[in-house]
Amino acid sequence: MDNSKLKGKIFKATKWATISELAVKIITPLTNLILARLLVPEAFGVVATITMIISFADMLTDAGFQKYLVQHEFKNNVDKHEKANVAFWTNLGISLLLLGIIILFCDPIAKLVGNPGLGNVIAISCLQLPLTSFSSIQMALYRRDFDFKTLFWVRLISTFIPFVVTIPLAIMDFSYWALIIGIICGNLFNAVILTIKSKWKPKFFYKVEILKEMLSFSLWSLIEAISIWLTAWIDIFIIGSFLSQFYSGIYMTSTTMVNSIMSLITASTIPILFSALSRLQNNEQQFKKTFLDMQRFVSIFVFPLGVGIYLYSDFATQIFLGDKWSEASKVIGTWALTSAIVIVFGNYCSEVYRAKGRPKLSFLAQILHLIVLIPVCVISGKYGFWELVFARSWIRMESILVHFLIMKFAFGFSILKIVKNVSPTIISAIVMGFFGYLLIQLDKSTLWNLLSIILCVVIYFGMLFLFPNIRREFWGILKKLKVREI
Repeated sequence: MDNSKLKGKIFKATKWATISELAVKIITPLTNLILARLLVPEAFGVVATITMIISFADMLTDAGFQKYLVQHEFKNNVDKHEKANVAFWTNLGISLLLLGIIILFCDPIAKLVGNPGLGNVIAISCLQLPLTSFSSIQMALYRRDFDFKTLFWVRLISTFIPFVVTIPLAIMDFSYWALIIGIICGNLFNAVILTIKSKWKPKFFYKVEILKEMLSFSLWSLIEAISIWLTAWIDIFIIGSFLSQFYSGIYMTSTTMVNSIMSLITASTIPILFSALSRLQNNEQQFKKTFLDMQRFVSIFVFPLGVGIYLYSDFATQIFLGDKWSEASKVIGTWALTSAIVIVFGNYCSEVYRAKGRPKLSFLAQILHLIVLIPVCVISGKYGFWELVFARSWIRMESILVHFLIMKFAFGFSILKIVKNVSPTIISAIVMGFFGYLLIQLDKSTLWNLLSIILCVVIYFGMLFLFPNIRREFWGILKKLKVREI
């Protein structure tokens, strides 16, 4: 695929993925705003630990096949469809096996994750495992082909499911069951619609030789995914073990709220970057340029989001969660600020490793981080909830150092160039943060908070446009949009 055609696909895919995330990020906060006022934090705590179990099982089920189907260069469509079939039947088989194991040992598992007596809840929740395995291959093929338009419509419709399932059940006092049933219904919808619309349909085809070939890449992707899962969930496990479901609910809801806002950018760009870099893996110059362009584009929005949420965490908590979630404010602010830094300097590096077919390096990065992360979480968790929150948030800076070293010595990226690449957005976000802090001191009213947020946006982009390279890129994007509209 030539560069101009690939750039066109990247632009189109980014457009649809961004529209998808915008739609979801408008609907999801509205859903959470309602549910946070209907359900207590303990209900969200129960669902948090169940989600932890399901995400681990889903990861084992996928076995790294999604990334393989996106990254691999196939001989032809027959080769691609044969490997998709092998991946599908393997996924489905593993999911049914894991479901059986979870049902048999649901009570010990519930006790292990700090939810004794909720074994049946975990068993029923895991009925969604075959559903997610059923649609994962279709999603990988859509992403490979940059068909984010189809994924947009599927995701948009599934986002409305809470309004017809979860919220009515919460009103009827179904507690955590409202959330669980809503999630199962959403996965059922995705599985059915993606299968119906997909050009590829599962067929009864299987070859062990193909499985062995795929596992040479997929096993390392799976091992890497396990390490990422540990990084993402070790804090919830410790809170559930040392503290209570109340704090699990506060912590999980806070971090999920921040992650959902940040994923407005990351979820719409990471799959596209991986697909683009995978196609450019043999063109070193374009490969590095594409990575740096995406990193700079992401930083324009992520840095001010992180600083802004940190400054207005009390206001955001009041608006989105309500009075009974006041303790979530500090978690939201700290997690947002550190997430912005980690996303720009860390998260996108993993896509470089995978696109180059070297998932071992991503696994190495995760292990080097876990060596530090686990002891920090365990020790800080013994001192209390807030000690764990601040330690867990800031220890993520260590992972950035690890990624920088790998990017430099394994792929020849200049660390200084990576930092300088986003220096305009760093400077602009700091200036915005300084003026934002001063504005907050003047008044605490809702009206003034809204007005000062608008002023912060103006200050940020006003400062950003003082940098000539940012101005050129911005006008270039506008020209592309105008041309495509015509």
